[in-house]
Amino acid sequence: MPWLQLKAHVAPEHAELLEDLLLDEGATAITLQDAQDEPLFEPERGTTPLWNETVLSGLYDDLEGLPAMLERLAAAWAEAMPGEACPEIEHELLADRDWEREWMADFEPLQMGQRLWIVPSWHQAPDPEAVNLQLDPGLAFGTGTHPTTALCLAWLDALAVEGELADRDLLDVGCGSGILTVAGLKLGARHATGTDIDPQALTASRDNGERNGIEAHDLRLAYPEDLEPSASFPIVVANILAGPLIELADEIAQRVAPGGRLALSGILETQAEDVLAAYRERGLIMDEPEVREGWVRLTGQRLSRSSSP
Repeated sequence: MPWLQLKAHVAPEHAELLEDLLLDEGATAITLQDAQDEPLFEPERGTTPLWNETVLSGLYDDLEGLPAMLERLAAAWAEAMPGEACPEIEHELLADRDWEREWMADFEPLQMGQRLWIVPSWHQAPDPEAVNLQLDPGLAFGTGTHPTTALCLAWLDALAVEGELADRDLLDVGCGSGILTVAGLKLGARHATGTDIDPQALTASRDNGERNGIEAHDLRLAYPEDLEPSASFPIVVANILAGPLIELADEIAQRVAPGGRLALSGILETQAEDVLAAYRERGLIMDEPEVREGWVRLTGQRLSRSSSP
């Protein structure tokens, strides 16, 4: 059976209204997409930011009465937004397909470094003897497919191979789906703390920890302001964005314990020097950037007290 799709370009401040109107007409699914390839930066906690131009789509299994539906939508919009023109609503028929199977086919197991694999739940682990992290695509960012996440996972895997992760504590700043936090624990970290400003990210991280057999007492999830002010960690990773990494340089740098290691990502190649400078100014010895597909991972270390001048 084909599906009817209604689609409109809408300003972010009007997206919620149009979504409600489409749902009132019986939409079985609503999709919001970026119309202009515009990145979204770190949101305020509890907010759901949208793009300056959002494509909002509604999917219907009832193909009858389209003209009457469009009239009702226009009338409801006019009542809710007098004097504001209703967005032009396009419509098309979509052939019936096994959408879930096609979506799942896009995600295959991914190897990160020597020992670590990211394995969707519907796949068998390619190497049962490897460190296999089960992670499905979800609402919070972080499935291992983005270069910044892959760079951080490879770094954690290398630390584990070198014996620098075993029985050490890890801090993940901006934990998202918890992929780095959970990977660190499965690779041998003793305890891991994940922080994020988004409550949905903390929920996703907790769920992914449970799915991978992580004991609750080994994984702490908290808002950044709930961390102990003096707490520092031997391993710190922050895969966010260049702007927040610079703004939070004091906070992140002080979390690196003497002798501790740091990895930063979410950085475009053109932004690397500014981020490097911010952390060198705070006493960290920074390495040369590692670049993948225009994205950068920066690593560094705080000297141990015995090595300090």
